[in-house]
Amino acid sequence: MTRESLTSRERVARVLAGEIPDQVPMFDSYWIPTIERWQREGMPTGVSAHSFFGTEDIVRIGGDYSMQFPERVLEEATHSRLYWDTDGALRRDLHVEEGWTSQWLEFTIKTRDDWARYRELMAFSPSRLPESAIESYRRARAADRFICYTAHACFHPTWMRIGMEQMLMLMLDDPDFIHTLFADHVQLVIDIYEGFVERGLAFDGAFMADDLGYQVAPLISPKLYRELVYPHHKRLCDRFAEDGLKTILHSDGNITPLIPHFLDAGFAGLHPLEAKAGLDVRELKPRYGRQLVLIGNIDVRKLVRSRGESEAELRARIEAEIGEKISAAKEGGGYIYHSDHSVPNDVSLEAYAYAIEMVKRYGAYRVSA
Repeated sequence: MTRESLTSRERVARVLAGEIPDQVPMFDSYWIPTIERWQREGMPTGVSAHSFFGTEDIVRIGGDYSMQFPERVLEEATHSRLYWDTDGALRRDLHVEEGWTSQWLEFTIKTRDDWARYRELMAFSPSRLPESAIESYRRARAADRFICYTAHACFHPTWMRIGMEQMLMLMLDDPDFIHTLFADHVQLVIDIYEGFVERGLAFDGAFMADDLGYQVAPLISPKLYRELVYPHHKRLCDRFAEDGLKTILHSDGNITPLIPHFLDAGFAGLHPLEAKAGLDVRELKPRYGRQLVLIGNIDVRKLVRSRGESEAELRARIEAEIGEKISAAKEGGGYIYHSDHSVPNDVSLEAYAYAIEMVKRYGAYRVSA
């Protein structure tokens, strides 16, 4: 016997509140070429993948937190684009299998003096609240989805403005400047949130992204995280908590050593738990399952059919991946389905449909008759 049927909003809210829902909530992310493949394989073109598969229990709504430099295109071709972006960085976008990937080549912001000159570009204005975001909010609210205010927190957007190498050196050589950069960005994130609230948007949660890891370890030590990033993460979590919102953190890579500090900062959920970086919900659940909602960790590599593999063998591998992980992670609540990052285009429509079928089967909660 299954539990009462809940709306998306109720389902996610129960999980974040430490309660048990009717089934594991589902949301996911997809490459654009994946959508194109699935449409060739039979998914209707007029329906989003989220609607088609029911993976839209969480909807993310955000604004423009760039420095709003005018974008200037220098070169444009079929497979590449060279331009100055809205954060004052010179980038070359290359068309690859995933869609597009960027190389950061040069930066307007290099020194404290540069920041002092352009800092006013971080000021809030109504132009940072796009009407498209407000319309997306209205559609999601009408469908009773769980709506998160979303933004990049501070670490990731700062390196995109000044360069990763430069930022990491400054974290050691000039931490006060890093605090200034992080604090100014966080203030803008809060200003945009409050601007949306003044426009009548009522969020259910917050979803902050900050990529802090690579495949084998965090990009910075726990000590540097605690000294330089943690105060700004905590400021965000505290602000959203003032309005009764739980905050989810997205970070790629293996960030396992940072998890205790994420908890201290106030994060209530962690996404996407990259299996490719060595994370496993079956190990994380016993350690953090009562403190942290675990989101993701379904290894998309297991959804790809190998050469010479039968359909039955692929399905058995998909069921094992999803059945074992979800059965462990959903125990007592505290788990939301997501792939371990996003679904690539080597996953067929048929394979993904079967994966979602398994998520629904193993993610259902049952009550005694």
